[in-house]
Amino acid sequence: MRTSLLTFALFLCTVVALQAQPLNKATYAAMIKTAEEQLANNDYYNAIDWYEKAYEERSDPDLAITIATLHYNLRNYRRAESWFRRALRKDKKGEYAEYRFMYARCMKMNEKYDEAIEEFQKYLETATDEKMRELAENEIAGAEFAKIAPEPEDLTISNAGRKINSKYSEYSPTFSPDGTEMYYATLKRDELLVIDADKGDKEEYYTRIYVAKRTDEGWSEPQPLGQNINRPGYHVSNCALSPDGRRMFFNRLLLKGNEVAEAKLFMSEKSGSGWGAAKEMESLNGDYIAKQPAVGELFGKEVLFFSSNMDGGEGGFDLYYATYKGNGVYGDPVNLGPKINTPGNEETPFFLDGILYFSSDGHPTMGGFDIFRAEWNGATWSEPSNMGKGYNTSLDDHYFSLAGNGFQGALTSNRTGVRSVFARTCCDDIYNVTLKLIEANLLALALDAETDEPLDSVTVELVNLTGEKPKVVARQTHVKTDPFAFPLELDQTYMIIANRAAYDPDTLEFNTLGLLDSKTFELKLKLNPEPVYITLTKETPIVLENIYYDFDDDKILPDAEQDLQLVFELMNEYPDMVIELSSHTDNRGTEAYNRDLSQRRAESARRWLINKGIARRRIEAVGYGESVPFTVTAKIAAEYPFLKEGDVLTEEFINKLETEEQKEIAHQLNRRTEFKIIEGPSSIRIEERRLIRRGKHEVKDQPVEKKKEGVREEDPKQKKK
Repeated sequence: MRTSLLTFALFLCTVVALQAQPLNKATYAAMIKTAEEQLANNDYYNAIDWYEKAYEERSDPDLAITIATLHYNLRNYRRAESWFRRALRKDKKGEYAEYRFMYARCMKMNEKYDEAIEEFQKYLETATDEKMRELAENEIAGAEFAKIAPEPEDLTISNAGRKINSKYSEYSPTFSPDGTEMYYATLKRDELLVIDADKGDKEEYYTRIYVAKRTDEGWSEPQPLGQNINRPGYHVSNCALSPDGRRMFFNRLLLKGNEVAEAKLFMSEKSGSGWGAAKEMESLNGDYIAKQPAVGELFGKEVLFFSSNMDGGEGGFDLYYATYKGNGVYGDPVNLGPKINTPGNEETPFFLDGILYFSSDGHPTMGGFDIFRAEWNGATWSEPSNMGKGYNTSLDDHYFSLAGNGFQGALTSNRTGVRSVFARTCCDDIYNVTLKLIEANLLALALDAETDEPLDSVTVELVNLTGEKPKVVARQTHVKTDPFAFPLELDQTYMIIANRAAYDPDTLEFNTLGLLDSKTFELKLKLNPEPVYITLTKETPIVLENIYYDFDDDKILPDAEQDLQLVFELMNEYPDMVIELSSHTDNRGTEAYNRDLSQRRAESARRWLINKGIARRRIEAVGYGESVPFTVTAKIAAEYPFLKEGDVLTEEFINKLETEEQKEIAHQLNRRTEFKIIEGPSSIRIEERRLIRRGKHEVKDQPVEKKKEGVREEDPKQKKK
C-alpha cells in the first residue's frame, strides 16, 4: 500500500492514500465499498476521491453530506461549503438539519459573516442539544464581533519566510529565553511526500523539531534536533521550553490514517553536549490524547499546562495543568474549568507573566480557532477575551507564543497567503508577531549602467508578484535624478522596473517575507543605453576618445588599446578598407615640435595595429601637429555649454575664452587621435557606444619639466596620457 503524507491538519497528521485506479471502470457498489474501506482507515483523501466518483453516478444527498464532512475535516472549507450547499438545498424534510452547523461554520471561515449568521439562526430553530446550541450562539457572537473588530495599531504579523515555512504545516513555535532561537516542528517539505508502507519507516515521513536562529535578515536555515528528541518512527511536535531553557517538553505521536492514535508527553534536559535522552511523563499520559505542553506558574508553583480529551472535561479538548513536584514528577492533571473550557475545543496553551494564551473554537471566534487570553489573579481566571484582528482571522489561528522580552513572538495560521501542498487552507505557516510597528520601504536609484551616474527622466513601476497575476501597485516619474521612495507591505514579493527613453529597462525582484524589524531596501537599477548606430563615410574623421599618452611620449598605454582594438576589428570586418590614422596637438609649443610629436604618436598607433596583423599598406599615419584645430560637434557642445556646434578651436578663439578652465578644455579637445576611411567602402554602419567610449581615467600628477626651446609644456593635471 502506498500513501502520501499531506499535512498535520489542525494538530493531527493527514495521510493521503494514492490508490492505483482499476483498469476498468468500477461499479457504483465497488466505489462505495472502496470509499468506506478508506474511511475506516481514516484515509480521508482517498475516501473523498471514491465518494465523489460515486456521486457522479448517483447524486445521492447522503454522499454529498459525507463528502462535505470529509472536506471540512481536511480544512478545505470552500469545497466543504459547496458540498453542504448541494445537500441542504434539496433537504425539504430537514433530514440534514444537524449539518447546518458545519455549513454555517464553513461560511464563517470563508468570511461570509452575514450568511453564516443566517444559517446558524436556522440551525437554532431545530437544534435541541444544549451544548450545540451554546456553540451556535457563540458562533453568531463571533461573526458579529468579526464585522466590527478594529485593526490593532501596534501589532505587526508577518510570514516567517520560506526558510521556516514549507507547503506542509509548521507547528508549535517556541523561543529560547533570550529570544535568539526558535524551536518548531515541521516535515520541511514542499513536494508531495509519497509513503511506501512496504519499504518500512523513513525519517522524512515524520514531523521533527527544528531550531532556527534570529538574524538581521530574518530566521536562519533551521537544523533538526538529534535523535534524543526526534525519535525515528514517531511524529515529534508541540515543543515548549522551561523559563531557563534547560528543559524541553514535547509530544511523540502515532497515527492511524488521518487520526492521532497516540500522543504522549515527554521531557528532555539540556546539558553541555545538547539535549539528553527523552523521558516519558508517565503521570500525565494515559488512554487519551495529551498534547501541547506549556510551562507556567500557579499558586506560586511551577505547573505544566497541556490540552487533552481525557474523560470528565467540558467538551472535545480541554486545557489542564499539573503541578511540578520535583525530580521530573508531576501531580494529577486538573481541569481549568468552564470559564476557560467550553463544549468545543481549547488547545495550544502558552503562559507568560500571569497571562494564559490559548486557542479555542468554543468561545466566540472570528473564524475557526481564535487566540484568546485570560489573566490569573492568584486565585481565579478572568473571562477569556478574543485577541482580535491581526492575531485572528476567519480561519484557524493558534500556537501563539512570545519570546522573553514580551514584544516578539509567533503564531501559526492557515490564513490567506500560506503555501499549501493541497487545498489553500489545509496547512499552517508560522508567522512572526511583533508588538510594535514594522515598516518596510524601498529606496531605488536609477543609474546609467556604463557610467554609474544617476539618470533623470526615469519612470519606475513597483509590481506586486504575490498574487496569481502581477499587479502594478505604484508608479513614479522623476524629471531629476532623485531616488524613488515607495512604502511596502509585509509578506509580499515585488518587482521594480525602471524605464527611460533611449535606454533598455532594468528590473529587480525582492521580497518582504520574514522581516523581524523595520527595513529600507536600497536598490540600484542599472539601465543600459539603447544602441545608437551612426554611419561613417569617407573622409569623415572620427575621434578616438580613449587614446592618451604620457607627457612628451608616444608609447601606447593600456587604456588606449580599447579604441585601437575597435579599429582592428573594423579593419577585419572590411578587409578592403584603408584608413588614415592621425594625431593632433594643441597650439602650445613650436609648430615643428608639435608636428614631430604627433607624427611619432600616429606611427606608434600604426605599429600597434601592424603587430596585431593589419597590413602596413592599409594604414596611413599622419601627424598634423597643431595645424587642424578641432571643430565642435553637437555632442561636445551639449557637454560644454560655453562652446557652440561649428566653433573652430583656433588659437585666436581660445584666447578669447573667459576662464583658464575653459581655455584648458579647448586645448584638451584639440589634442586628439582620429581615423577616417580613405579607400574601400564608401560608408560603414557602427554602434555609437562601440565607437566612442569616453573613459574616466585617474591622471596622477607628474613633475612639470622646465620648458625647453621648441618644446611645449602641458599642464600635468589636464594633459592626455
